[in-house]
Amino acid sequence: MKTRLLIFVPTYNERDNAPRMARAIADLGLDADILFVDDSSPDGTGQVLEELRSEIPCLLVQHRPAKSGIGSAHSDALVWAYQQGYQRVVSLDCDFTHSPADIPRLLEKLSEADVVVGSRWVNKDSLPGWNIFRRAMTFFGHALTKIVLGLQQDASGAFRSYRLDRIPREVFGLVRSKGYSFFFESLFLLKNNGMRIEEVAIMLPARTYGSSKMSASAALKSAIYAFELRLREIQRPENFLIPRGPAALDPALADPQNWDEYWSHAGQSNNALYEFIAGVYRRLVIKANLERHMRRTFPPGSRLLHAGCGSGQVDTDLQHEMRITALDISPGALALYVRNNPAAEAVKHGTVFKLPFDDASFDGIYNLGVVEHFTEQEIATILSEFRRVLKPNGKLLMFWPHARATSVMVLGAAHRVLKNVLRSEKRLHPPEISLVKSRSHASQLLDEAGFRLESYSFGPADCFVQAVVVGVLKTS
Repeated sequence: MKTRLLIFVPTYNERDNAPRMARAIADLGLDADILFVDDSSPDGTGQVLEELRSEIPCLLVQHRPAKSGIGSAHSDALVWAYQQGYQRVVSLDCDFTHSPADIPRLLEKLSEADVVVGSRWVNKDSLPGWNIFRRAMTFFGHALTKIVLGLQQDASGAFRSYRLDRIPREVFGLVRSKGYSFFFESLFLLKNNGMRIEEVAIMLPARTYGSSKMSASAALKSAIYAFELRLREIQRPENFLIPRGPAALDPALADPQNWDEYWSHAGQSNNALYEFIAGVYRRLVIKANLERHMRRTFPPGSRLLHAGCGSGQVDTDLQHEMRITALDISPGALALYVRNNPAAEAVKHGTVFKLPFDDASFDGIYNLGVVEHFTEQEIATILSEFRRVLKPNGKLLMFWPHARATSVMVLGAAHRVLKNVLRSEKRLHPPEISLVKSRSHASQLLDEAGFRLESYSFGPADCFVQAVVVGVLKTS
């Protein structure tokens, strides 16, 4: 029976290092196959490894016809590992900057993660003997992936372990890079698709054998690619996610405001420019504002309801911190939410007027731009349902567009141009009939529905668009 663990090492001109590495891994005594993928090294690395197979029975050697990039070598090895039924894979470089002795620690950590990264940034002094240029280039790469892609882990290193039995193979199929960018792109995709990523501290000494194959031009190309990756993800986040099964639909539900028409055609026809701008604004502004207020309002692990979830472009990172159930009346919105948030705990087709949940089901409820589309009488009914499904002392977080919001002025002007200049009745956004006017206005509506206003803010964090209203369920 095939072993369930594969240890993978790519090679190109590693004639001196490869035999040492193969023996060092074999000496660990793990029940594992050892795979070397060689890109037809001119120095004969592949032949040396073939000769070593009689000494190390678990050694496997694959020969690619030409040098095709380190990223493509990792992609090919992972595809092959899935095909052969391996459940765990470890990858490392052949130049001994990655110590084989650390492999058991990466495997041990897999018991609580889907991916484990050997990190140079957990402990201080983990880069002994590195020259200033290489140290600076490595630090820059880490800072770039952290700031641009939001990856907290050491995203540019090859020393990793994977649980293939937990990671859908389609995730790696989304990776485009064939070079060094493979490492941060694959980690970015794994994170976006809800995989749990952990780190193990490692030390990387100065290269004992050989020299770095990554040039300054390759580093520059990787930096540019990180920005390109982020821009593509902002524009079309669904392209960075593998499909999840659709939400079950309730055919008895009525959608009197025709929200499904809006969400099913988002980004199409006359609304394309507006949807592009709105999408960028959601991802760059609203997302950060939501995450800040969510973390202030709800502790990690809270069971939350996103009532009126829409496309879910701003929820993506919160899925890893809190247990989120999404609800919307629009099948089109739910389809987008499923694509954008594969890690959501549940996605439900339903109406905010009659929530399909038991009493006291949630620690908290939140929404963005929902209640302004209803009359104050309807808002009272919605808040009553929120109160029913909240646990004692549960909280409600609402992002509620303000009557003096910049968005109100901009959309108003745009609609006047459409109507009076272009002679079009097309609306860029559904009507907002109940904008919040002030703190006292929000407090009154909450109080009448059984909530106490805990906090209220309206300011520059989102360019003066939405008031952030937090209510706490009153105790009887």
